[in-house]
Amino acid sequence: MNETVGASWTGVHGPAADGSVRVLSREDLPSAIRVLSTSPVENVFVAARVRAAGLEQASLGCPVWGYERDGVLRALCHAGSNLVPVNAGPDALAAWTEFAGSQRMCASIIGPAGVALDLWRRLGERWGRSWSEARDVRASQPVMSITTEPAVASDPRVRRVTLDQWEAYTEAAIQMYTEEIGVSPVQGNPAGYRFYVRQLITSGRAFGIFENGRVLFKADLGSVSGTVSQVQGVWLDPSLRGQGLAAPAMAAVVRLARTVVPTVSLYVNDYNLPARATYARVGFAQVGEFATIHY
Repeated sequence: MNETVGASWTGVHGPAADGSVRVLSREDLPSAIRVLSTSPVENVFVAARVRAAGLEQASLGCPVWGYERDGVLRALCHAGSNLVPVNAGPDALAAWTEFAGSQRMCASIIGPAGVALDLWRRLGERWGRSWSEARDVRASQPVMSITTEPAVASDPRVRRVTLDQWEAYTEAAIQMYTEEIGVSPVQGNPAGYRFYVRQLITSGRAFGIFENGRVLFKADLGSVSGTVSQVQGVWLDPSLRGQGLAAPAMAAVVRLARTVVPTVSLYVNDYNLPARATYARVGFAQVGEFATIHY
């Protein structure tokens, strides 16, 4: 997941079915962590942000909606530029659909495939074209993880990126994002994306192969929470593809990531057969399925 600037949804408290919805606050943090901990791999994106920044919109950059029933927090939804439901059943989805309103503030809906697609359908049926008309729907994105050493040898050239490589790495990141998503990440906010890449580098979560100042391969740990990390932004220079270089490079990323946390995860488009084959060769196994709706 590639999080950009958070939205500013606030909403009001309201009943739905036999539960209720409200924007969570710092007092809800223990309950939110409990919900997030029910599925560490699936929830790593939201968990990483909540553990790092808490639940206050001022620090997190967006609100988190809670769904309560019988006085217990059952589910939550990260309501930023990525709308991400967590532990959501039909009642929570129905409640959030009413809570969201007609003005869409997010750039995407991301989550477990059945849940994300159901939320998108409900929002479109309730509020119309602002929610129903999507630029791209990726209905099947296998979620994969590895908890052991990779099954192939590592490429020794993969290293953590340093700040003197920031410019070249940022350009490669822009190429990767534009190729994958179909729009440039610097469109409308170039400084924000550059700062985001800088944060990845300074936190030791950006990895790459460089040759004469040129990026040949890159990958990031976009989210790290508890015992799980999520790899994103995997990119190999187009001129080098099909030569068997990706698997050893990814194996090196896994080994470096596992010095931070034991479980390394990612998700991939179902139609990207070369990438899926590469990850399987490294030792990743499918553990779930996401869907992403891009606006």
